[in-house]
Amino acid sequence: MIRDFPLPDLGEGLTESELVAWRVSVGDRVELNQIIADVETAKAVVELPSPYAGVITALHAAEGETIDVGAPLFSCDTGEPDASSPAAGAASPSSQPAPAAPASSSAGADVVAEAAPGPNLVGYGAAAETGPKRRARRSALVADLVPAVPESPADATAAEAAQGPAAATARTERPRSTPPVRKLARDLGLDLEAIDGSGERGLITRDDVERAASALAMPVPDDVSSLIAGAPVAAGAAPAETRIPIKGVRKHTAAAMVRSAFTAPHVTEFLTVDVTATMELLRGLRDDRAFAGRKVTPLTVVAKAVCIAARRTPEVNSRWDEEAQEIVRFGGVNLGIAAATERGLVVPNVKGAERMTLIELADAIAALAETARAGRTSPADLSGGTISITNIGVFGIDAGTPILNPGEAAILAMGAVRRQPWEHRGEIALREIMTLSLSFDHRLVDGAQGSRFLADVGAILREPGVALTMA
Repeated sequence: MIRDFPLPDLGEGLTESELVAWRVSVGDRVELNQIIADVETAKAVVELPSPYAGVITALHAAEGETIDVGAPLFSCDTGEPDASSPAAGAASPSSQPAPAAPASSSAGADVVAEAAPGPNLVGYGAAAETGPKRRARRSALVADLVPAVPESPADATAAEAAQGPAAATARTERPRSTPPVRKLARDLGLDLEAIDGSGERGLITRDDVERAASALAMPVPDDVSSLIAGAPVAAGAAPAETRIPIKGVRKHTAAAMVRSAFTAPHVTEFLTVDVTATMELLRGLRDDRAFAGRKVTPLTVVAKAVCIAARRTPEVNSRWDEEAQEIVRFGGVNLGIAAATERGLVVPNVKGAERMTLIELADAIAALAETARAGRTSPADLSGGTISITNIGVFGIDAGTPILNPGEAAILAMGAVRRQPWEHRGEIALREIMTLSLSFDHRLVDGAQGSRFLADVGAILREPGVALTMA
């Protein structure tokens, strides 16, 4: 029996995903829960497992195509008897009325959609649909890349004979690379088949793709040639432009920032702090063998300070429920850490951060950052945040006006640590200084509450021992 697998709702309330890479080809045999594709939601790249065991008969989308949730993704022959076939006890074709012809056959043979729900994969449970199934969308590109499913053994034999050795070549294993590298090659117009991989077992790396791109002879545009030759350029000529599709993480981030900026009345306060004592603490921890290999940074201390200060000012760790007309205060801190990735800004969060020690926080933040850079942040890590931190100091920036993560009441931006003259014990000394920028939702947080929270964070960074008096 041929089963269609529709793109599932990945549990994020999203309506579409981009197909990053196929892990299988038409004709491959797959096992239950074998990874068949990488899809990029508005938040992360997710590995999609197969809910069936069988042979792949059709792929309904090409890499780089955006697919609606519920649209067919691939078809699989599970080997089960078809309820409508004679072998399953149905009457012979001569005794049955002929089925109605499809409205259009330009996309090839239609695959029968399974009425009963397929296996429910953990984390990929799409809601059961009622009413007619949507037909598989096949663009011209997909029709070229994916052969239609033959309706009979005779058709299959004829199709194989027509395709000849080219079909066998198309089914060979494609060059080994990661989804970000494949996307880079696609954006640069490069064929991975022509690139030799320098990584382990021939893996094609980003450096390999960039070297191949730089080796190509780029033609000089006509307008540039005219400038070199001294020919005049038409007055008022528009400069060259590049158009980049808005999709994936960038699309989600843009929508979230606009929604936040025009829904929550933002207030931003700034505090410049002498963090010399905090930096001395960190240097001492790095020299301590007990903390060897642990990445304890200023961000770690700021994270701990935010957790302590949020307990003293719970208004910053809350949410505005417009529908219920209620303020929801969270019992714990799911601390969001803004991370800049190749796909855009993501804000994974550390669950239960208020219960962690400084070292546990350091390990959790490092793990989140590594996963985010690899584009493998799970939907669970991206949801449920209660308050966030953004480290703009890593870019050499001192202060800013951060926009709230939707559904949160506050976000703290930490600036760069700079050595500069500062008043210390009645004298001018060279100290290590940081500026903190706190944005908060004025519906939830009054000015006095936001100021008290920011002052508490600053006090801990100024003298880490003060945290013992706040616990």
